[in-house]
Amino acid sequence: MHWELIKLRRTRKINQKKMAELLGITVTTYSNKETGKTDFNLEEIFLIAKHFNKRIEEIFLPRNIRNTDI
Repeated sequence: MHWELIKLRRTRKINQKKMAELLGITVTTYSNKETGKTDFNLEEIFLIAKHFNKRIEEIFLPRNIRNTDI
């Protein structure tokens, strides 16, 4: 599950249909990606980050590895 994405989307009152439209995919496909059943591709990840004005890692990396030296 992409909890940070879900939280952002809900906080800004954006439904899955609007997110699917942004990405040019079906609502079912978006839902599967948001819940982790399938993966977002890089283009989708960049579009989502840009839409929310966030860095990719703020949305898609687990909190325990953000801003750490890799």
